[in-house]
Amino acid sequence: MTQPILRIQNLTKNFGGLTAVNDLSLELGSGVVHAIIGPNGAGKTTLFNLISGFLPSTSGTVWFDGQDVTRMRTHLISQLGLARTLQIKSVFSSMTVEENVWIAVQSRGKVFDPFSRASSLKDTQRRTDEVLEQTDLSRLAKRTAGTLSYGDVALLEIGIALATSPKMLLLDEPVCGMSPAETDQTVRRVSDLSKSVDIVIIEHDMEVVFGLSDHITVMAQGAVLAEGTPSEIQANEKVRIAYLGEDDDDQIGAKHA
Repeated sequence: MTQPILRIQNLTKNFGGLTAVNDLSLELGSGVVHAIIGPNGAGKTTLFNLISGFLPSTSGTVWFDGQDVTRMRTHLISQLGLARTLQIKSVFSSMTVEENVWIAVQSRGKVFDPFSRASSLKDTQRRTDEVLEQTDLSRLAKRTAGTLSYGDVALLEIGIALATSPKMLLLDEPVCGMSPAETDQTVRRVSDLSKSVDIVIIEHDMEVVFGLSDHITVMAQGAVLAEGTPSEIQANEKVRIAYLGEDDDDQIGAKHA
């Protein structure tokens, strides 16, 4: 594997007597789509919160792109090139799709200046247009975000994250609650985006996980249960028993035969 863009060592998060992440170590290389799966309560979203600075860790260390970000504030981690989406979608519902992305592009500057030079505003518009094109949202640029379908809201949230020009994008259950058509649309878009930015997803939809990811980490009780390629995870007895379930073998095997 190439030099890891994300390296986690002995990371632990306690909430009182509950250990949500338990002495977890993980290295994620660049150039692959990495999925993190596991049953509810396995610690997946807590792990994302620790990586991105939303929560302080109890102990352990997180390095991103060679820098120790363990105690770094969220906005500083973002400026280094780490962006994320949330399981509960969050956009400015009263603004247009274009305005949502525009604000995110502007946020990359050190200071939000409404009196920026015309050239700076042109650069912002250019980047906004690029993000809308990347996420297939140009067709909806003038639509108010609050009127979008659930799938398009998810794409907009991905667009807002992309607007900060990240090196790595953390997606927390990007297709949760979507119709099959919306799921297919989002998976295609994430697959396209993975060619230009490193992507880590948390997802419960196994068809999406096995169809999209190059490498999978399985969590259970806050720790790493198994790691490997989709075919290796599919064949792992501990994973089948603890998470995928014996009855899922034929369905998953058929997809990847």
